[in-house]
Amino acid sequence: MSALLEVRKVSKAFGGNQVLADMDLTVQAGEIVGLLGPNGSGKSTLLNVVSGFAPPDRGTVLLNGRPIGKAGADRIARLGVRRTFQLPAMPERMSVLEVAMSASIARHGPLDSLFRPRAVAELEARTRARAEQLLDDLLLTKVASLPASAISGGQKKLLSIACAMMDTPRLLLLDEPTAGVHPNLRNDLVAQLKRIHGLGVTLVVVEHDMHFIRELCTRCIVLDRGNLIANCAPSELDKSERVLEAYLGGARNAYRIAEGT
Repeated sequence: MSALLEVRKVSKAFGGNQVLADMDLTVQAGEIVGLLGPNGSGKSTLLNVVSGFAPPDRGTVLLNGRPIGKAGADRIARLGVRRTFQLPAMPERMSVLEVAMSASIARHGPLDSLFRPRAVAELEARTRARAEQLLDDLLLTKVASLPASAISGGQKKLLSIACAMMDTPRLLLLDEPTAGVHPNLRNDLVAQLKRIHGLGVTLVVVEHDMHFIRELCTRCIVLDRGNLIANCAPSELDKSERVLEAYLGGARNAYRIAEGT
């Protein structure tokens, strides 16, 4: 049986900067995988390649055994891969609720829906109910009517997760979901991501917060300068000299992984 996601010998460069070098990794359906590494190690670029925002220079990306590396972001999203970004940009003239509703792929159907007003009204009602439920789950109900551009950075991160979940993807790629999120909300975010996982969604999470990784992930993949240097359980990270050197700057800082700092 093939894995949900396979990355085979994927390389990506920007000018003379080799960001990914013959990258190989596999994610099985139902996993929660942490994607770690120092700044510039290729984590976000890997998410961009998998989600279709940056085509690979070489190599193959497979979803359920099907090549998707050149499918483009819109097509890949329709196949069930959704992602969030480190710094989500939000429109100035749309409310939080409107932004969530606009993320529904089902809402953007064929033109013949224009000639079936009752069906359109029913779809709009379902989309609104789905968006309202997600905003409630992610503690955004109180800001639902505010302009999406006016909410805090942490709330924008939560809104981006709501948008990604509007159509319940098979694979959800999260780029630093806790960055800018108030510490008091992080436990709630862990609980919500576990709930999302319980719906059958596979998660790949780029993150620097080790407490968050330990609470959420069952496996970690560590990158350094475009290369995969570790593939292990979170509890094994402090036992890898390559991880300590690349991610923390040396074995003398091993206690920082053990303490989650």
